[in-house]
Amino acid sequence: MNTRRKIFLGCAAALTAVTLSVPLAARPALAASLVQVTNFGDNPGGMQMHIYVPDAHPANPAIVVAMHGCGGSGPGFYSGSEFASLADRLGFIVIYPSAEQQAGFGKCFDTWSDAAKRRGGGSDPVSIVSMVTYAEQHYGGDPNRVYATGSSSGGMMTNEMLALYPDVFKAGAAFMGVPFNCFANAADYPPGASKCTGGSMDRTPQQWGDAVRQAYPGYTGPRPRVQLWHGTADTLVPYQLLQEEIEQWTNVFGLSQTPSATDTPQSGWTRRRFTDSTGTVQVEAISVAGAGHSLPQSGMAAFAIAFFGLTGAPPTTPASSRPPSSNPPSSPPPASSPPPPSGTCRVTDTVNAWNTGLTATITITNTATTTINGWSLAFTLPAGQSITGGWNATYAPSSGPVTARNVSYNSVLAPGASTSIGFQATHTGNTAKPATFTLNGTACAIA
Repeated sequence: MNTRRKIFLGCAAALTAVTLSVPLAARPALAASLVQVTNFGDNPGGMQMHIYVPDAHPANPAIVVAMHGCGGSGPGFYSGSEFASLADRLGFIVIYPSAEQQAGFGKCFDTWSDAAKRRGGGSDPVSIVSMVTYAEQHYGGDPNRVYATGSSSGGMMTNEMLALYPDVFKAGAAFMGVPFNCFANAADYPPGASKCTGGSMDRTPQQWGDAVRQAYPGYTGPRPRVQLWHGTADTLVPYQLLQEEIEQWTNVFGLSQTPSATDTPQSGWTRRRFTDSTGTVQVEAISVAGAGHSLPQSGMAAFAIAFFGLTGAPPTTPASSRPPSSNPPSSPPPASSPPPPSGTCRVTDTVNAWNTGLTATITITNTATTTINGWSLAFTLPAGQSITGGWNATYAPSSGPVTARNVSYNSVLAPGASTSIGFQATHTGNTAKPATFTLNGTACAIA
């Protein structure tokens, strides 16, 4: 495969509404809250840990590690994805790590360093395993049902964790990721300079498979099943890298490069399945026609959770019946800290720029005392900037005065609640941020 030399990486999540084949139940009025855990164990990556434990769950719930894209955060991915809503319905725990590493492109999960490519080598992978162990010990999490998923940088780390810790994770779903060991080092990571995403990374299936086998030498146990997602119009992490991921994991499983079956589970989705001799789907690849760097879109998280096998009956054991040692920590997450006593909204805007491109990650906080039901955020892009894609909102027009409008799952902002949105844009040299933001016609404070 020969990838185009494109820029990559952004904080990605949902953009376009897709009909759910597995409908989500509305979150209960008294649902659990996202909480922060400190001192969770060995943490060489210096990461933050947030966890969501639904009010009702079995005695030994499954654990899903859900990882954000570059420039994002655990609380942002919690509010901007559907995994917590699914947890309410199906009773699994969700861990939301927050990356703190930088390689010239904001805070991203470390998939480039030598330490991050060796089992027990250090950096983010060790920190994430510590979070899983903590959830098992303090929340009764089931060590036989641990799964990984993530978007963009988080999708890359999903592949990383499956390669390094096949005895910890039972399956994974990587949205817009790259094969394990695609990045040579930190200098190879930033957009515009990366061989991994810039067009020079084309290895044989055997080479890709060897990279995984060398990550944990001597391991002969079962490997985690893998689900891979990519948009055909992605220009940040080029669509061609999906084929490299397929080659890697099918080689690890000793499977043919030819899919056992191909179908269309949703309009615009093409799913290729690669099964072993028993008929078990070990590798599944889903191409989303016309989608850019904007996954998971609405409904895709449910397909990932179904791939993990977490589709049983809703749990009935209330959180109040758990032993005190398994109750969630009391410290609240930064994203839901108390709002200022006055004002309507607060906006935080983080821009990561390179060459002729940039990404902007915007966090909107409702600082009023009443709930916002349906929102639009107006701002003016500096001259020379033009939006080419976005996530967690719809954007129009692409330049000048822009209005970002909520999508189906983030339309409601309770007092003190936040949601993260973002976009990718081109620029002609001016990488400044918008000077003002207006939410539903009212000016917002800028943090």
